Amino acid sequence: MMWTSSASEPAPGQPENEDHVFQVGPLVGVLDGATVPAGFETGCAHGPAWYARHLAARIGLAAAQRPTGSLAGNLAAGILAVRADHGDRCDLDHPGTPSATVCLLRPTGDRLDYLVLCDSPLVVDRGGPIQVIADDRLAEVMAEVRRQPAVPVGAAGGPAEIDPVDRFRRSVTAQRRLMNRTPGYWVAAADPDAAFHALTGSLPLTGPDRVRRAALLTDGASRAVDPFGLLDWAGLLDVLTGRGPAELIRRVRRAERADDDRRVHPRTKRYDDASVILCQFDGE
Repeated sequence: MMWTSSASEPAPGQPENEDHVFQVGPLVGVLDGATVPAGFETGCAHGPAWYARHLAARIGLAAAQRPTGSLAGNLAAGILAVRADHGDRCDLDHPGTPSATVCLLRPTGDRLDYLVLCDSPLVVDRGGPIQVIADDRLAEVMAEVRRQPAVPVGAAGGPAEIDPVDRFRRSVTAQRRLMNRTPGYWVAAADPDAAFHALTGSLPLTGPDRVRRAALLTDGASRAVDPFGLLDWAGLLDVLTGRGPAELIRRVRRAERADDDRRVHPRTKRYDDASVILCQFDGE
């Protein structure tokens, strides 16, 4: 048996939650729509919240039609179906086309199937050290982008000044060029092939090393561990189990407010949408 509890909140002051949590039969998932920075085009009439909602619905439909199909195959079918949902108003080849991270979990008999695509981690308690299944490719891409020279060469051969806004625009443009390609990172967007670049696997639900608890998190909720350091991963699972998902998000919000200027914990956004699903399992 699997018991679930969840919470999802938009970032304070934001009108729309770009995260989405869902459950269809035994399948649970969290999606995090990628926020579009101000001033950037997407080639699309829709936004990240629309994309996350539609992708969740399409994954759920694929899972209902193919309950034993692979998670990657059902995700690919969902991405392909959302292409049709866009209609003919959108340029789906635009580098800024809406996208979302994906974390899926599904018990199947005595196994627990998982899929992690981009930076929404899965945290698993199997009775020993906590196991974190995380797709770090976006973080690696951004670290490489930050290592690039921050200032261009001026006309006289010396460095030319570049303001922070321009630096940010260069960073986003570089990130977009590396989306859904190797080398680079993979995320659910318009290309169904991205599903087959996800981290996938299966864990036991019986025996001494069976899964006891698992948490699916968007990066707005995993902030509790990194960067804020409020808890370690075991502590995060204990808070979820003892106090519930909403309590974890409350602690994250308190930490965000305390570091509103981002000097202690540098991060792209002061506040972020935060979502979590806790799954607890019986076993033998």
